Amino acid sequence: MEKENVAAVEAQQFEEENHIIAERLTKLNKLREAGIAFPNDFVRKDRLGEIRGKHNEATAEDLEQLNCSVAIAGRVMLKRVMGKASFATIKDGSGTIQLFLTPSEIGAEDYDFFKKMVDLGDIIGAEGTLFRTNRGELSIRVKVLRMLTKSIRPLPNKFNGLADQELRYRRRYLDLFMNEESRRTFLLRSKMIAATRNFMMKHDFMEVETPMLHPIPGGASAKPFITHHNALDMDMYLRIAPELYLKRLVVGGFEQVFEINRSFRNEGVDVRHNPEFTMMEFYTAYHEYHWLMDYTEELLRTVARETIGTEVIEYQGHTIDLSKPFDRLTAVQAVLKYAPEYTEENLNDMEFMHKELVRLGEPQKQGVGLGALQMAMFEATVESKLIQPTYIIDYPVEISPLARASDSRPEITERFELFMAGRETANGFSELNDPQDQARRFQAQAKLKAEGDDEAMYYDADYVRALEYGLPPTAGCGVGLDRFAMLLTNSPSIRDVLLFPHMRKES
Repeated sequence: MEKENVAAVEAQQFEEENHIIAERLTKLNKLREAGIAFPNDFVRKDRLGEIRGKHNEATAEDLEQLNCSVAIAGRVMLKRVMGKASFATIKDGSGTIQLFLTPSEIGAEDYDFFKKMVDLGDIIGAEGTLFRTNRGELSIRVKVLRMLTKSIRPLPNKFNGLADQELRYRRRYLDLFMNEESRRTFLLRSKMIAATRNFMMKHDFMEVETPMLHPIPGGASAKPFITHHNALDMDMYLRIAPELYLKRLVVGGFEQVFEINRSFRNEGVDVRHNPEFTMMEFYTAYHEYHWLMDYTEELLRTVARETIGTEVIEYQGHTIDLSKPFDRLTAVQAVLKYAPEYTEENLNDMEFMHKELVRLGEPQKQGVGLGALQMAMFEATVESKLIQPTYIIDYPVEISPLARASDSRPEITERFELFMAGRETANGFSELNDPQDQARRFQAQAKLKAEGDDEAMYYDADYVRALEYGLPPTAGCGVGLDRFAMLLTNSPSIRDVLLFPHMRKES
């Protein structure tokens, strides 16, 4: 019965919307017949946010004496017709303001036009003077009114707004002018990107652009999207990471480079993953991963402070403090700290680890070593518990094909991943610059791919050749900017910080 009621309500809403659309199309046809549909000659001279910034504190007497003329444009969000006087609230990209219209100011014909032809959602232009109403609201006494764009579809219900989350993702254009919180999220994201770029440039990193179409996908263990270049008659791959191209630039003598890049991975979609995402990768010669962790900490602190004004982030009921030194633990140390039911003896027992991971429902690849099992145990039992910023360090060689091995412990690499709010936010390491070792690692990856591992890396002969010319000691890191934006905007899903997230087809 409940489903039937929902279906009946939806059918009624659909019918009502179609009726409104038909009425508005009739109005649009009248505008076309009059030759005034979709004009492009109105000159907007003032933005609403700037008007408020200059005059919000002015009294009625100040405004009367000033006699300030303005020419504004925006979308009609509210309309009230009250006989010989009417009000409208319009909104542009910077704010809102109230319009006051009377036939004595704009003329009887234009006033009648406003009453009969202007609907919520229409984009209008208006010229007039600023004043304060009897209630003290800063308003514009309209002298000239123009219809700029006729809105054919009705706005969402003003009381419920745009409450359907999926609809907000699919129709972001509606979401942005109906929900101030969404607008704030994307304004903060833009500010975050700018702060990231400024930080890198202040530290003498050069911004570069590398290809998004790759003949060989590389730089990460991930399944790529495949396309075909007709003129070259060759398969190509959307970038899964810019890493190998950026390190080629370091070989070429650009010692500090960064790229704010879009990457693509043909993998699942959930609250943390989107097939298309934004990272910032950077590489610097003559540094190693301890320096890199210090630098990444300072980067994130600075960007947070410049974006939201504080290094302490309130996120989904947690307080995440970037101002303190980030914890640094190996995977084993993290499991012992956050999952104390395990012992160091357990974590070094291959037979126990295999059985326990099966019990936990964690799929395991064949022939993996103890280090990979320990990382799998960390992911299964600890990762989601790392709310405060924590570096997990010293990853095993077998799952780090591009990272430099430790001189003292050749089975591990000088690598870290940064976790905050229970998810990975950054990945960095001292770069592997031994071409022969890199060739062996690629060969091992190629073997895994031949055995059916879709995420294993390809052998990149040109990258090995570049290393043979000499890559200086180098450190590099990738920061997930979408995930960091989630933290700074208190957004529970990655879709909340992507203007146009990927969705299944509408049914």
